[in-house]
Amino acid sequence: MPSPAPENQILIIGGGIAGLSLASALAGHTGVVLLEAEAVLGYHTSSRSARQLIPSYGPAPVQDLTLRTLALIREMEAELPQPILTPRSFLLVGGEEDVRDQASGHMHPITMAEAAGLAPELDAGSFEAAGLDTTSVSCDTGRLMDWHRARIESSGGRILTSRRVEAAERTAAGDWRVTAAGEQFAAATVVNAAGAWADGIAQLFGVRPRRLQPYRRTAAIVEAANPPAPDGPMVASALETFYYRPDSGGVLVSPSEAVPSGPEDARHRPEDIDALIALVNSVTSLGLGEVRRAWTGLRTEAPDGLPVVGFDDAVPGFFWLAGQGGYGFQTSSGIAELAAAQLLGTQPPVDVSASLSPARPEV
Repeated sequence: MPSPAPENQILIIGGGIAGLSLASALAGHTGVVLLEAEAVLGYHTSSRSARQLIPSYGPAPVQDLTLRTLALIREMEAELPQPILTPRSFLLVGGEEDVRDQASGHMHPITMAEAAGLAPELDAGSFEAAGLDTTSVSCDTGRLMDWHRARIESSGGRILTSRRVEAAERTAAGDWRVTAAGEQFAAATVVNAAGAWADGIAQLFGVRPRRLQPYRRTAAIVEAANPPAPDGPMVASALETFYYRPDSGGVLVSPSEAVPSGPEDARHRPEDIDALIALVNSVTSLGLGEVRRAWTGLRTEAPDGLPVVGFDDAVPGFFWLAGQGGYGFQTSSGIAELAAAQLLGTQPPVDVSASLSPARPEV
């Protein structure tokens, strides 16, 4: 039998960057237990990130949270011997209308001649327009997750892997009793940070699903006959048909696909990589060739494309932290700060809670 839940104990389901950063934000303020179904943290989407944080990428609430995340991570870096963030501009190329539609306050238009100066491998004649975000950064996601884990454990929080949640029920006292891998846990509040599995977890708790849809996103590290400069920008098509950036002497490339999937341990399809290499080679002089490594992750989104963060509007003690889509790392600390404030009853510095609420009509 589980021990009675302390009045302020919070159980977080999901050990990706969302659950881990929230547990870190709560550490020292309340009792925290984090359950991860896999044997390691961040096994699914979080370990398959492009590792780029782009303030001009996403709708307005996401951009606000991205800027807050960058500020919070820079505060963390003061405690570390090496930085987590490294400057790397984001260069968007495509038709004039497509680039204009995706531009924001963090991106400014540049000429194709200027774009070619930043990324000489580009075939400037293949594109009409370009936009540049100089506030974009590369992120050492492994170091960031290690920092969160150390903070949780040093503050008395518990991180338990290989704990797949199997059942949940409310006690007479109104707490949750959760069974994971045959072990029982008690908590006053449960946070659903289960990524692609979030709607399934909700159903275990008797909570209405939020129509969260996982989408495939493939990437690969590829050898290049003419690799870009190590400090070159991340380059993306405004039509979302590809992006690439330098990576350890090779090139990280992605077809930027969004193919619906069920919650699963997604695997890449070699034919997708072959088609991607042919496309990028047709608009650059990179000369992409041998694939070093390839993978596919799942980006889970609500119908309106915004994350779902906040207490459920029908079931007490159930908190949503899901639907981050492709914005997981770039909003992680900002969303964790927002969620922690809601859970602790305080006011966050950046409050976009109404836009992300599980009670909004779109979800």
